[in-house]
Amino acid sequence: MRITVLGGVGAYPERERGCSGYLLRHDGFALLIDPGYATYQALLGHVAAGDVGAVLVTHGHPDHCADLHPLLRTRAMTGVPEPLPLHAPGGALDAVLALDRPVTLAGAYQVLDLPMPGRLAIGPFTVDTVALPHFLPNAGVRIAAGGASIAYTGDAGDKPAFAELAGGVDLLIAEATHATELPARMVGNLGTAIDAGELATRAAAKALWLTHLWPGSDPETHRTAAATAYDGPITVAVPGLERDVS
Repeated sequence: MRITVLGGVGAYPERERGCSGYLLRHDGFALLIDPGYATYQALLGHVAAGDVGAVLVTHGHPDHCADLHPLLRTRAMTGVPEPLPLHAPGGALDAVLALDRPVTLAGAYQVLDLPMPGRLAIGPFTVDTVALPHFLPNAGVRIAAGGASIAYTGDAGDKPAFAELAGGVDLLIAEATHATELPARMVGNLGTAIDAGELATRAAAKALWLTHLWPGSDPETHRTAAATAYDGPITVAVPGLERDVS
């Protein structure tokens, strides 16, 4: 199972980094996770639009799903015959799908409500979900295939419910919007790098990737903050970062 980072910034893209976006591949199947702003071009550096097997979106904020639109346009306008399965919390994709007239994307996708909590199969992957606190309904996910596993928080505030689901995971990808302290308006709905480190420790994760850093943040400050709560390997997610998870 191979995971590739397509973005890694929260809120809005930087000049050289898009927002959330991850490509997970196993046994020839490509699962696109959270295609946020400015991740579509990065995706095309790894797979063609028609080779994406399914999309998983944790929640409906555009920094996690806006670049679903060019993906669907490409598939519709180049004649990809199979509708693309879109797994997301109920209603999360309504806004991005409404960017075009229905006829433009007709037949290009199939929306499938993501159960929270629940378990489903997407291609060769087994996906377990749990609802985590955010400004919108948000799914934390654990994804397993071939004896390997990753867990991803989406965007979330307090994450105690996720530690059990992520227990013993090979790789935890955790939102860390700020390094050590959140603005008051974010408290309860987003987290810090310290929070991510604490989650990785509670879950006994074998490695931690920090993601969704606020634009302009210093990655090393985030890594150092997470290391105060977790003594395993810590990496900040940047475009092109890849790992074979096993």
